[in-house]
Amino acid sequence: MKYPEHVIMLVNALRRLPGVGNKTAERYAFQMLEWKPDHLAELSQTVGTLHAKTRYCSDCGCLMDEEGCEFCVSDKRDGSTICVVSNIREVFAIEQMGEYKGLYHVLGGLLSPMDGVTSESLRVDELIRRAVNLTVKEVVIALDSTLEGDATALYLKKALSDCSVKITRLAFGIPMGSSLDYIDGGTLAYALSGRTSI
Repeated sequence: MKYPEHVIMLVNALRRLPGVGNKTAERYAFQMLEWKPDHLAELSQTVGTLHAKTRYCSDCGCLMDEEGCEFCVSDKRDGSTICVVSNIREVFAIEQMGEYKGLYHVLGGLLSPMDGVTSESLRVDELIRRAVNLTVKEVVIALDSTLEGDATALYLKKALSDCSVKITRLAFGIPMGSSLDYIDGGTLAYALSGRTSI
């Protein structure tokens, strides 16, 4: 038996969310059918005004509200360090740790010519401009340890070579509490090459 057309449209819309397959989308759709009309109206209004109410900072690329970018305008941030990430979610992941107090720069992706993501697609020129114009001493490259992440990190290192800033990258290696017996060779090799003195 076929669902009503509008339910099918809702299921198809929900399937666009990451990690949501057909069955999960169907569950969400039927759950929403049980919501009160005012709850549905609230969801509809929130989704409908998402782009209008949420903007991106023209400097760092992070999300900002009407008061401005909380990272760029705060006098409590260390302006001598910029942490480069590929997407906005990673900014909030780093912030939750409470360890990093510098500025951020969101690239908007990773180099992947096969997917049409080239250096022109990323916010590299803005990063170079910020590194030159601000009193930046260190650029921390916090990108995934993947083929695309490594290629992007190497590209950034070359692009920033004339900016006279220290360029570092997050350490990769053995997770805390892990046994060496269960660590794959690539991770172990990374950990050995990135060893520090104690």
